[in-house]
Amino acid sequence: MSERNTAIRSLHDVGLAAWFGGSLMGAIGLNGAAENEGETQAATDRIASAGWARWAPVNAAAVGAHLFGGGGLLALNAHRVATQKGVAASTTAKTVVTAAALAATAYAGILGKKVDLASSADPDDAEMADKHPIDLDKARRQLGYVQWALPALTGCLVILNALHGEQQRPTEQTSGMWERARSVAPFVAA
Repeated sequence: MSERNTAIRSLHDVGLAAWFGGSLMGAIGLNGAAENEGETQAATDRIASAGWARWAPVNAAAVGAHLFGGGGLLALNAHRVATQKGVAASTTAKTVVTAAALAATAYAGILGKKVDLASSADPDDAEMADKHPIDLDKARRQLGYVQWALPALTGCLVILNALHGEQQRPTEQTSGMWERARSVAPFVAA
């Protein structure tokens, strides 16, 4: 129980921190600054798109670090998932929320590219947009929703991460494993 996993835990936590913080700052700071500085809606879109494009590689690295760290922690704590009451449920919840956050991240990227192409001053992008018409208002609206969903989802992951930390306390592990054993084997004395 006292084995340290500092490197893998750090990848998990720092990756999640960057994913959450970057999405929150982007939704509030970057999009807000773009709205203030863009003289037209197209200019606002270009400013926001440029900022999000610069953040995308860092975000991808953060998500990758979080997933790698999360997989490592799951492998290292598989015995707790199987034997400690409540850990499997919180791990399942964390997995579902992580999948939703990954889907939202991917969808934000797709919508962001659509808005970027539709608002671009580049003739090649205009030609591409003409070949594949985009409902720009709909794409902007959906992008706004998903950009706010991301900090909400990753914030939930931060909370679930705190729960997992609490479940790792020695007293929680002992009582959780005892409760799990009692629920699986009703004949074990109370």
